[in-house]
Amino acid sequence: MLRELVPCPDQRFEDELLADGYTVVAGVDEVGRGPLAGPVTAAAVILDLSVLPEGLNDSKKLGPRERERLTLVLQQCAQISVAHATVEEIDRLNILRASHLAMCRAVEGLSIAPNALLVDGSLVPRGLKMPARALVKGDARSLSIAAASIVAKTARDRIMAELAEECPGYGWETNAGYPTPAHKAALLDLGVSRHHRRSFRPVHNILYQGKFLTP
Repeated sequence: MLRELVPCPDQRFEDELLADGYTVVAGVDEVGRGPLAGPVTAAAVILDLSVLPEGLNDSKKLGPRERERLTLVLQQCAQISVAHATVEEIDRLNILRASHLAMCRAVEGLSIAPNALLVDGSLVPRGLKMPARALVKGDARSLSIAAASIVAKTARDRIMAELAEECPGYGWETNAGYPTPAHKAALLDLGVSRHHRRSFRPVHNILYQGKFLTP
């Protein structure tokens, strides 16, 4: 029985933009839409397509050590910018708009201004000042977006490990704030921290349970 080949990201989308006359292409991705706590983090990466790190892939297909290694390599051979939207911004704007805000901030933070973008997802964030193409599952299709996914994931995991030291007991050092059974159990036991997203249903329900019950 032949094993099904799993496609890896490549540079065809970057090559298409370069062929159209664009000279600086950045990949953009975010991580952290699903967690109950912590910021949403985005990265923008401009690769040197002549010097590609070995092993670039969708961050979800890589382990923590490989993501850390690739992040260090990318810092040496690519232009990188990382940005965030805070818990307060997530609760005020909603998670989609906050994710797009983090993406825009990451693009604006690049030391070299791109003139075209490849963005993971089905929507192009409002507020971008250059042409952009949205790619569904782009982190598995485009090398630039894959690189951005690795950098964003590494940066956010580091933040959540730091927050875990500040607020122990929720397991953020391993679950990164995602709603694992242990995290949800800790919410019931320890209560809601200042780093939890109050607009997310599991947190909201804990905060307001019984509020409207008659005595």
